[in-house]
Amino acid sequence: MKGTPGRWTILLLMVCIAGCASAPTRPESIGRGDYAKVAEYVSALVRYEMKKRDVTGLSIALVDGQRVVWAEGFGYADKAGNVPASRETVYRVGSISKLFTATAAMQLAERGKLDIDRPLQDYLPEFSMRTRFPAAAPVTPRSIMTHHSGLPSDHLKGMWTRNPEPFTRVADRLGDEYAANPPGAVFSYSNLGVTLLGDAIGKAAGRDFASHIRDEILLPLGMNNSSFSPSVDRTPLAAKGYRKGAEAEDPPLRDVPAGGLNTSVLDLSRFIRMVFTGGKGGDRQVVKPETLAEMLRPQNAEVPLDLDLRVGLGWMLGGPGDIDIRNGGPVAYHAGATLLFHGQIIVLPEQKLGVVVLANSDTAGRVVGKVAAEALKLALEAKTGIRQPEREKPVGGEVPLSPEALQRYEGWYATPVGAVNVRKASGGLRADIMNRTLRLIPRADGSLGLQYRLLGIFPIRIDELEGVGISRSDVAGREILAARMHGREFPIGERLQPVPVPAQWLGRTGEYEIANPGEDAVLPEKVRLRAESGFLFVDYSIPLLFPGTASFAIAPVSDDEAVIRGFGRGMGETVRAVTENGESMLSYSGYLLRKKGKRLTI
Repeated sequence: MKGTPGRWTILLLMVCIAGCASAPTRPESIGRGDYAKVAEYVSALVRYEMKKRDVTGLSIALVDGQRVVWAEGFGYADKAGNVPASRETVYRVGSISKLFTATAAMQLAERGKLDIDRPLQDYLPEFSMRTRFPAAAPVTPRSIMTHHSGLPSDHLKGMWTRNPEPFTRVADRLGDEYAANPPGAVFSYSNLGVTLLGDAIGKAAGRDFASHIRDEILLPLGMNNSSFSPSVDRTPLAAKGYRKGAEAEDPPLRDVPAGGLNTSVLDLSRFIRMVFTGGKGGDRQVVKPETLAEMLRPQNAEVPLDLDLRVGLGWMLGGPGDIDIRNGGPVAYHAGATLLFHGQIIVLPEQKLGVVVLANSDTAGRVVGKVAAEALKLALEAKTGIRQPEREKPVGGEVPLSPEALQRYEGWYATPVGAVNVRKASGGLRADIMNRTLRLIPRADGSLGLQYRLLGIFPIRIDELEGVGISRSDVAGREILAARMHGREFPIGERLQPVPVPAQWLGRTGEYEIANPGEDAVLPEKVRLRAESGFLFVDYSIPLLFPGTASFAIAPVSDDEAVIRGFGRGMGETVRAVTENGESMLSYSGYLLRKKGKRLTI
């Protein structure tokens, strides 16, 4: 329609001006010890981000040494009950739980009850999996804590369900499943691995996992309102969960060691203080100083495919984006999420500064990370005078790509968010991912920047990605995409070459449905197996976890087995063709998938 672009331009400018007008202004400087000014700005930032992202409740605690210099709640723990969020509000913290599972494993190692470099099967005899890597090293507690075990990311069947079975039954479910990678080959985040480690901890300790953690870590640290449980906390201090601003249910979780902790920012501040005292909580030495130092030591510096990604035992180290806090020494952190709750914990061990942010809304993922990082950056300035350098800008302007360079990038890539098609368009490059198209902007330094066009017309630069450069390189015999941020590179994808697709797999293309859903609360939907451009893809959606449709390339390795292509979370895992009660189905992560329309029988 004639004139439409002009009206959209005016509307877009009005929206931007309105949004920017309400954003708080960061202080020009923070005086030494002026935590009040830190709290004032971060409080304004919290309120702005909560309104922007529709977050119902959020709590924060800022720690300097052995002092909680600021702790406060915002919004509501229970909106209908008019209960405000506070520093004592108990939230579900998801994967922050893994720090406690790792700490428990290291306690047992100190006591000679668990050797973190011995095979996991020594402590969990019922654990076994099939493998395509017979010469590989065994899965060990250390490789699990660094997410280099090679285990699948999850065992999805029964993970989120109304009545989960004990996580100690998971090992029995894995006999027909395959390892995803050789142990030690690449960082690949695994909830399954930590769940199995929790089972091994319980057996080594000779008691129930949750009770052991309570008595050996939580209570000695004074974390009296914290507990491990399959379900959300039900005490008067507990926060309700919210989806799109409305109260909703966070379903029980089977994998308690990986994500079952209920706690508050005040209780987690005690865990942070334990880190700053060399493992001591009150008058109890929870772990030895040398044990804590090992947990915070980079464990994967010799893994080529990890590039500059670093991980300790339980802790993530350094980090991209907001987590990249400069000039304050090593950074250790861990994020956590369930369907409705989000959290972020970050510590600067050398400076003895730490922060934890927890929230009770499905939209709070970016909020907790941004608020936690901003609070810690300002706290670093308040304590030491160290101010963060200005955000790095792209080097030079846009430059044309030669035909050779275009061809070098063009193709399909396997990434953790799905298959990405990088293609030539209008003399440049476009990347199609999850129903969106990004423009790849060639820069003078040889990298590619990212740009999104609203309605296909207006270029939008995403602030968090403005300093990110995408490049392609060959690492360990694989063609990978890497993201460069602040002088460090992180792997984000692998280039794919077409492979022959056997007739048996072509005959299986079509739409599928879950044949054994049980009471699972989170199920893949709109599952489809399709062939395109010499590749075989699996498409699916999980509305409770992400919008849109994800597509992953799979490579048949036999007439009845195919592997999800790429490396990293969810990749390297196996899809199998199986026969159940005379019916041909696909099997993945415990689920059976039946082809829609007609049943294939044998």
